[in-house]
Amino acid sequence: MVHTFVVSKEDSGKRLDVFLTEKIGSGYSRTFIQRLILNNAISVNNAYAKPHLKVNPADVVSAAISPPSSPAILPEAIPFTIMYEDEDILVIDKPSGLTVHPGVGNQSGTLVNALCSHTRTLSSINPVRPGIVHRLDKETSGVMVVAKTNAAHLNLAKQFAKHTIKRKYIAIVKGTVELDEGIIDLPIGRHKRDFRRLQVSFSDCSRYAITRYKVIKRLADTTIVELTPKTGRTHQLRVHLAHIGYPILGDSKYGRISEFSRLALHAKELGFFHPKSSGFVSFSSELPREFVDFCK
Repeated sequence: MVHTFVVSKEDSGKRLDVFLTEKIGSGYSRTFIQRLILNNAISVNNAYAKPHLKVNPADVVSAAISPPSSPAILPEAIPFTIMYEDEDILVIDKPSGLTVHPGVGNQSGTLVNALCSHTRTLSSINPVRPGIVHRLDKETSGVMVVAKTNAAHLNLAKQFAKHTIKRKYIAIVKGTVELDEGIIDLPIGRHKRDFRRLQVSFSDCSRYAITRYKVIKRLADTTIVELTPKTGRTHQLRVHLAHIGYPILGDSKYGRISEFSRLALHAKELGFFHPKSSGFVSFSSELPREFVDFCK
């Protein structure tokens, strides 16, 4: 099975074996990856390489790796809203509470199961997550793009790696944000005591992360903000806002879950260059009812 990854600016300069070990995840040791590289099972820009090769931004790394045994993905008739569809992509409006892809102990009831029920045409770049180029947290709602072909998947992945994707989120945060707008430029790394969480960290393993924020409305003890992430780190918006003292309402990891019926984070806008036409397209999702009711 061939896995394909596009190197981002943040991963530039890493050794090929280190890069792949981080990307492929648990189940494969660095020694195993090095063996694959030496056996020409891995290529960089369609050329074989050595384990110590330093990767560069937008490099395409392909790895022929047998995936660990896992249950087959079963199509499930789970409702979701399609905002746009053609032969290359699907743009959806993901509801809060829907997990994007199967994981350990969670092989059903995901967006991927729903996508497999809707269409047989999904990219196979990552066979355990067909069609998935990027993800939203389970409790985050809003716009997502899904790739239906491998060419579209690689094109979109490069756009994400180069940070040319335009994204805007709306969040309701605890407290009254003082400044009307600002930039949070703080690196994010794994939490020292809880591997399931992330935190602002200045360790060698941390990755730079930048979030722009703009106040939309101030309420009694909460603030509605528009967030524009320049980078796309896991839990970036949640970690950044919690760190500066304004955690997102309903955040069970970085705030207090009881303050809102769900994580108060919505992916409102998503813009990108269409992988086939190259024209810029943009999609916008209306705020969920619970946001509107809260802000009245």
